[in-house]
Amino acid sequence: MSRENTFVIVGGGLAAAKTAEELREAGHDGSVVVVGDEAERPYLRPPLSKGYLLGKEERESIHVHPETWYRDYGVDLLLGTRVTSVDPHAKEVALDDGQRLPYAKLLLATGSSPRRLTVPGADFDNVLYLRRVGDSDRLKAAFTQGARIVIVGGGWIGLETAAAARTAGADVTVLEHSELPLLKVLGREAAAVFAALHRGHGVELRPRSVIQRITGSGSRADGVLLADGSHLPADTVVVGVGITPNVGLAQEAGLEVDNGIVTDRHLRTSAADVFAAGDVANAYHPRLGRHLRVEHWANALHQPRTAALGMLGKDAVYDRLPYFYTDQYDLGMEYTGYAEPGRYDRVVFRGAPGKQRFLAFWMSGNRILAGMSVNIWDTIDHIRALIEAEVVADDRALAHPDVPLEGLLR
Repeated sequence: MSRENTFVIVGGGLAAAKTAEELREAGHDGSVVVVGDEAERPYLRPPLSKGYLLGKEERESIHVHPETWYRDYGVDLLLGTRVTSVDPHAKEVALDDGQRLPYAKLLLATGSSPRRLTVPGADFDNVLYLRRVGDSDRLKAAFTQGARIVIVGGGWIGLETAAAARTAGADVTVLEHSELPLLKVLGREAAAVFAALHRGHGVELRPRSVIQRITGSGSRADGVLLADGSHLPADTVVVGVGITPNVGLAQEAGLEVDNGIVTDRHLRTSAADVFAAGDVANAYHPRLGRHLRVEHWANALHQPRTAALGMLGKDAVYDRLPYFYTDQYDLGMEYTGYAEPGRYDRVVFRGAPGKQRFLAFWMSGNRILAGMSVNIWDTIDHIRALIEAEVVADDRALAHPDVPLEGLLR
């Protein structure tokens, strides 16, 4: 394979597949090679803790593209293949089979990996994590009527898996290090909504929990021992304590790394002709005036267009506001913007949080930093527009149900 006009994409997730698509859409007619270390062709990760885990979505539906798409668009998939090193000077990547791939442009979409528990007993066979489709299959098999499930971590993965387990009829306990689940992400007012949601569905929430060890015998765990001496029986322990960006290849290649692969607003790394996108990219966000690494589906979906255009030598900037969503029981939520803990003054609500149907706005002075919609649809685009336009917002107007959000833009 010649280097000229060959674009190599390292990663097997949404960002990798969408970059291949965007390259073809933008007119790249050279070789496109996607290298993924899973045997599965690129797929979406949100269904693994949502619809697929709940049994509402078939396996085929989680893939980014049908199998035929790669043939039709001339995209070469190297699956079950690991990139062992990147040489930005020779402009080559080395594969685990000894092959070396030359490239004209390279995209690193290496994603992230779950943080591992380090307490004794964490290596038992039924201590499970969620990142890949096989992990979701194992959780689905474990979530049965009456099964005792202990979930370590009250973040999005912890709460979404808790909802799936309860929906399947399992007995669920969530261990959270802080006072409320999602406290650091959403702040006290909104975090309390999710705590009430799960308690209302029969989940036992254990705040300020410190794990001493996971108990068990042979290869299987049978419970979790906490520092306060209490022991929670468990048929399965699920760990969701955050993720770590997969920066090993970039670091060894001498790229700038700091909480991910550092990029500029064009998603260019510190090495010539090397770009990064998705979970692993700590990209400069011109609208927010800072570097930001976003661990959510929307970045993996939208950053590839900027990366593809940049790889083709065009001037494209990624300035889309962060966005994420969740589905838990009968609650659907969308969030956009960025409200760093300690950097906002207050949260303004429209509607009743206790009834789990409301809007929330994170405010700094008279500016909206972020907004959330819970079980109220077709509003998130208006919220995004208010933030992007830096509208001078009045609390009373934001809170009043009869004031249209689009009217505030005027």
